[in-house]
Amino acid sequence: MLFALLTRLLADQKGLVAAVIVLQLVQTAGILLLPTINAAIIDDGIVAGNTAEIFRLGTDMALVAAVQAAAAVAAGYLGAVVAMTLGQQLRAEIFTKIQTLSSQEVGGFGTQSLVTRATNDTQQIQSFAVLVFTMLVAAPVMAAGGVYLAWQQDTVLSSIVIIIMPVLLVIMYLIVRRLVPLYRQGQDLLDGAGGILREQIIGANVIRSFVRQGHETRRFERANTALTGNNLQSSLLVAGMLPLIMIVVNLSSVAVVWFGGHRAFSGEMKIGALTAFIAYIMQILIAIMMAMYVLTTAPRAAACAERLQEVLSTQPSVHDDDGGAPDGSGARGVSAGLDTGSVTFTDVRFAYPGAERPVLDSISFTATPGSTVAIVGSTGSGKSTLLSLLPRFLDATAGTITIAGQNIRSVPLDVLRQGMAVVPQRSYLFAGSIAANLRIAAPEASDGQLWDALETAQAAGFVGRLPQGLETDVGQGGTNLSGGQRQRICIARALVRRAPIYLFDDSFSALDFATESRLRDSLADALAGAVVIVVAERISTVAGADRIVVLDDGRLVAQGTHRDLLETSTTYREIAESQLALDGMP
Repeated sequence: MLFALLTRLLADQKGLVAAVIVLQLVQTAGILLLPTINAAIIDDGIVAGNTAEIFRLGTDMALVAAVQAAAAVAAGYLGAVVAMTLGQQLRAEIFTKIQTLSSQEVGGFGTQSLVTRATNDTQQIQSFAVLVFTMLVAAPVMAAGGVYLAWQQDTVLSSIVIIIMPVLLVIMYLIVRRLVPLYRQGQDLLDGAGGILREQIIGANVIRSFVRQGHETRRFERANTALTGNNLQSSLLVAGMLPLIMIVVNLSSVAVVWFGGHRAFSGEMKIGALTAFIAYIMQILIAIMMAMYVLTTAPRAAACAERLQEVLSTQPSVHDDDGGAPDGSGARGVSAGLDTGSVTFTDVRFAYPGAERPVLDSISFTATPGSTVAIVGSTGSGKSTLLSLLPRFLDATAGTITIAGQNIRSVPLDVLRQGMAVVPQRSYLFAGSIAANLRIAAPEASDGQLWDALETAQAAGFVGRLPQGLETDVGQGGTNLSGGQRQRICIARALVRRAPIYLFDDSFSALDFATESRLRDSLADALAGAVVIVVAERISTVAGADRIVVLDDGRLVAQGTHRDLLETSTTYREIAESQLALDGMP
């Protein structure tokens, strides 16, 4: 999985990868050649007393060292460039993929898990790629070349190297095999700890208000202890690998010096050759250490690659219909139809995969241009889910939804959503100025258009009193504004986009009755020709709607005007009575 992912990501960088490999081979060849030259200097120069040979071989050694150093610097630089580009591409792919996932898939992965995968997991892959280009390419060549050149220096001593190599490989294999499941589990534990920390930061005031700091501390401590225990196990395995390898290599080095010394003393081996042989033993050790370091990070990178591939291979449940118009002609037709078309739900059903019963079933109604359709029902009756089906945040599992007579599944998602302005249930604002938040709906909108939208949304007054007006900074989520202020800015954001369809998902709940009344009046004028669908809890919010759709346990039980429903719908009347709204209603 890991190398398949790397191979795919590196497909567009074949030239740079080839250059890195060539430079690494040049660097390794230089490293391997230096002990042989050094042996010749000792045997043919120093021992023989040949100064000219010492100078000539010393010059050759200097040139080889210079080439090796230049190749190492160039390989390191290009390897870093390739790895950073790979990381950038992977982060972009994950981000783009997440944007295509429906709320259903995002909920399945979990927000914190997706954040961890896009940041920490991607960083692990990038770091592994750096090690591959700086160490893994050179390590096997250096080890194999060291063994061969050591054998060239002395065949008898080379048997020691041939014996220790399988022993070292077995040690590394056994430890790396144990590391893979530990690292996989560790990334899941990291998700859990991060999720708890995120909840505690976001819900800090709730925790304090109920004096649950001790409980939350213990909850985080359990997750933190599990993560620490996992990291400790993997760290102990990695730490144990080094002494084991050092014991084997040091014993082999002692054997080389012992037997090599006897062979040199007996004249069977030259001093320079023994020196070169010891140098090659050290190079083999370095190669093994490099390979070990890379291989100990590979299991974590492999676990991260599996998690990333899980996201990348997920097929979004909501996507453009392949049967649509690939040439864009269908999109143009629907875009034009959105300006004047009615919205029709016909026997619409929605159920989550594996659920025992549907969230919505047999929903049918029509919203015409210039009219307001309100959706009411008890908590959990499926109101917000129903609204989410129109912009295809979720896809209906049965039935059809049409705009101007055309099934919305045949409309490209971008075109469909560009024809709508949505005010979500959660009034979310992004970090930046108020103007920047409003221009999310229409990037080219002028300041005058922004003020017009704020005026309609009953937000111009408090925005005008802010020291910097439209340029006032908003914290992430709009935490420096009240709930009612956030709602009104979100409504203004939707109004900045002049769309044929407006969707309000319980968007007036944080407003006082007087502000809500003024807002409804101003919206009636501003949205006179549009299709307006409103989800609301308050009967006062929906009483003036042209059509009210009543949901109960996911089914449409009644529809009509406020007065009609008071007389004909028990469910609607119970909702109205529960709000003590009957006496004051027209």
